[in-house]
Amino acid sequence: MIFDTRSGIAKVIFKEAGTSRKIASDDLGSRFGFLFSTDTIKAKIYNLYYGTLTTGEPKAVVVPDGQGLPIGWSPSEFGDLSFSENGQRFYFGTNLKPQPELKDTLLDDEKPVLDIWNWKDKELQPEQKINLEKELKRTYKTVYLIDKTQCIQLGDPVVREIKTIQKGNGNLALGSDPSPYKLETSWTGRSNSDYYLIDVESGIKRQIVQNKSLVSLSPGGNFVVWFDAADSSYYARSTTVNSGNAINMTAIIPVSFVDERWDMPGEPKPYGIAGWSENDKYLFIYDRFDIWRVDMEGIKVPVNATQNYGKKNKLQLRYCKLDPEEEFIDTGKPLILKAFDEQTKSQGFFTADLRNYLEPRMLLMEDFKFDKLAKAKNSETLIWTRENVDESPDVWTSNLKFELRHKLSDLNPQQKQFVWPGVRLVHWDSFSGKKLEGLLYFPETIDPERKYPMIVYFYERNADNLHSYTSPAPSRSTVNRTFFASNDYIVFIPDITYKEGYPGQSAFDAVVSGTQVVSSLFPFIDRTRIGIQGQSWGGYQTAWLITQTDMFAAAMAGAPVANMTSAYGGIRWESGLSREFQYENEQSRIGGTLWEKPLQFIENSPLFYVPKIRTPLLIMHNDNDGAVPWYQGIELFTAMRRLQKPVWMLTYNNEEHNLKAESWANRMDLTIRTKQFFDHYLKGEPIPAWMEYGIPAVKKGKELGY
Repeated sequence: MIFDTRSGIAKVIFKEAGTSRKIASDDLGSRFGFLFSTDTIKAKIYNLYYGTLTTGEPKAVVVPDGQGLPIGWSPSEFGDLSFSENGQRFYFGTNLKPQPELKDTLLDDEKPVLDIWNWKDKELQPEQKINLEKELKRTYKTVYLIDKTQCIQLGDPVVREIKTIQKGNGNLALGSDPSPYKLETSWTGRSNSDYYLIDVESGIKRQIVQNKSLVSLSPGGNFVVWFDAADSSYYARSTTVNSGNAINMTAIIPVSFVDERWDMPGEPKPYGIAGWSENDKYLFIYDRFDIWRVDMEGIKVPVNATQNYGKKNKLQLRYCKLDPEEEFIDTGKPLILKAFDEQTKSQGFFTADLRNYLEPRMLLMEDFKFDKLAKAKNSETLIWTRENVDESPDVWTSNLKFELRHKLSDLNPQQKQFVWPGVRLVHWDSFSGKKLEGLLYFPETIDPERKYPMIVYFYERNADNLHSYTSPAPSRSTVNRTFFASNDYIVFIPDITYKEGYPGQSAFDAVVSGTQVVSSLFPFIDRTRIGIQGQSWGGYQTAWLITQTDMFAAAMAGAPVANMTSAYGGIRWESGLSREFQYENEQSRIGGTLWEKPLQFIENSPLFYVPKIRTPLLIMHNDNDGAVPWYQGIELFTAMRRLQKPVWMLTYNNEEHNLKAESWANRMDLTIRTKQFFDHYLKGEPIPAWMEYGIPAVKKGKELGY
């Protein structure tokens, strides 16, 4: 049925007994298509129908086993239907024709139920289970060429992922095959693939890049670009046949295009691509501060398009894409760049000319965080959000020069009724001499003559979030800095940098040195009443720190790894992946296998130092944690319990690594118990019943013990 929105008239254009799925139309609404089956069984086989407003009744244009499809294949109800922007191509998904399931005559107790793990499997069984539904509904991109009335199969069981360009209009597509490298992903953590150029008009594939990630086809279809971590360079290759060797586009540029603060054993990540100039002539890429223009043919010398302005002023400059449908950066007009000051953490916007290489000119720079910049489609009007520690992220508007700025919303006027935090950026030298930063939150009503307890919270680096707003919401896992500052606590959040192989000692170097410095600099901090809290990676470090120092009066560790030797070979159940790669190459930062570096796995495991713990510890570890195995919390709890050291563990049933956002009762409960725990040890409040006596299983759900 076609409905005319102007006249309000509906017209029946197709009427047949059966089942239709996935109706789609082009941008003008003049072309349309859908899947249709006359089957009455569950495993339906579909035809692809196509029609226009002018041709009348739609016709089946792709049928099972038809022209262009592999034998035994048909259009799939699980594939998405879409038209190219020009309306000349109709994309859909295909797969083997579904087969009716044979009637099972065996009783359930006559069937074996098991998983078979095979060392040759590309994916571990848990990962296969996670991906099971996706694989059962997998389809392979196919296109119906309307003018040629031809069906072209683009994807297949080898080259399974296909990306088109030019909103489906492009004559080339990029396909990827990760299967040759899938096995080693379990321990490398990398997601490399072989990449293929696919001719959309014929379906012919040819391999263009091997064993790489971060590969892109230029929007004009003239080049394939990728980043090679081996030499931290960007490469390009022409898409023309016999295009020759790849061109290293950044080898002669004397700056780094990967994260200069990267401190994990694995390959550092690049700062990324800003975009392309028209006709794929130039590529714009980011270094730490600036934007570079590189010639795709490698003939012209690369140019710093922002004239080193970012580096000279310690400003990270990033291109703002104001048109979500933009394919090329229009260098013929002034562009807007977002700026972040690494030293002051202030943010703002600059205008830039990437064609004539003029220094960017400041439009707005303030001690706020700016986000969600957008432009009206048909006017020269901008909107964005602005926030800082005590200003909720309200919506603002202005013209393209950020003149006549006007606030449109007032999201949280009620916060005036409550004590809100202030925040200060602090600097110090770690024990090893590293220059570090951190955030110190304090109640806006602070009395410099009083002594306040302090909670130290941390996770990697946080200082760049100086101007971020935090709502005082019930906790999902961590201490809420606004809530605790509002309740007369100081909250200190130090940055941590790491040395490969020594994550625990690195945390000690940063956290303990920072805590000593701020508690000495600010006399309102009570050095005898300092607590520590962390979740996940922060939970591990919290547990490790209390085996090395007695400076903390109380500690809370959420989902901590207690024993790296037993955690190393486990499974991240939320993804089905092995945990090996994160110890060898990523966050855990050991930098080798358990059999290569056994001593470092032991030396960085809190479990082996439990006899040294003198700090009361509260653990939260949930029984459906898909990131850190629940048994890690249990190992730590049972060891401390055996040695009769004060320890409690909160296990929320069927909850994940962090409490689910919708689990309000559990979130409120965690917030209450966390505050009661710290209030008791840091403020001298009476010990609650759940800490003093516990809650026996027979009273579960009947008593809370607050």
